[in-house]
Parts: sequence; structure tokens; C-alpha cells
Amino acid sequence: MAMLEHAASMLQMARRDHDALTAMVDLPQVADSIYGFHAQQAVEKALKAWLALRGMRYPLTHDLPRLLSFLRQSGAEVDAFQELDRFTPYAVQARYEAGDPDEEEALDRLAIVAEVEALLTQVARLLDSTEGGSRDAPS
Repeated sequence: MAMLEHAASMLQMARRDHDALTAMVDLPQVADSIYGFHAQQAVEKALKAWLALRGMRYPLTHDLPRLLSFLRQSGAEVDAFQELDRFTPYAVQARYEAGDPDEEEALDRLAIVAEVEALLTQVARLLDSTEGGSRDAPS
């Protein structure tokens, strides 16, 4: 699959996780661990879409700081999204442990929706700006 098509596919999957976040904002019966998992998944997929847009292959990882580091090393401006790395503990591995990764403080779901939306908007803007070029060319 061409890198641009792959990026678009990853962004679409990230949007599905963001849709789940939006739908679960006011559902207290949904545990923060599940909410955090969808936040982590949306961020991970969006970062991978961004890497694909830059023509970069990425490892199979749920490590958000690592993905942000790859983007930074490629020259991408990711500082505005650095704090999203806090969702790494909610990755698949954390779903099989008892309790939430951070049981002390409830997640601010509305803030999370907005933060993830900002990342998705950034990646969508980059995708839109590259769609006129070659389907395999990095941005």
C-alpha cells in the first residue's frame, strides 16, 4: 500500500477511536482504563499516519514517546502534542492488569477529546496538503 494511502487509512482508524471517546464522554459506567485505551489508540494511529505521511516506516509499538521521538527526529513539529504520551500506559498491555494505570485521578474526558481532536486535525491538514502529490512521496 502506498504511504499516502496507508496514512489515510491510519487516520480513519484513529477517527474511529476518537468517535468512541466522544460517545463515551458522559458514560461513567465505562472505566477510565477503557477510555484511556481508546485515547491511546487514537493517538498511536494518528502518529503512525503522520510518520507515513513523512515517508517513514515505524515499528510495531504502542510506545507514544517513541513515536513522537521518531517524528521529532524527522523534523516534524510535535511539541504541541508531547503530553499525549501520557496515554502510553493505557496500551493493550495495561488492559490486562487490575485497576487503571493512574487510579488517583479521574480522566478529564472532555479535555482528552479536544486534545486528540487537535492531533487528528493536524494530521488531516498534512494529509490534505500532500494528496495532490505522488501517492508514494513523503511530505
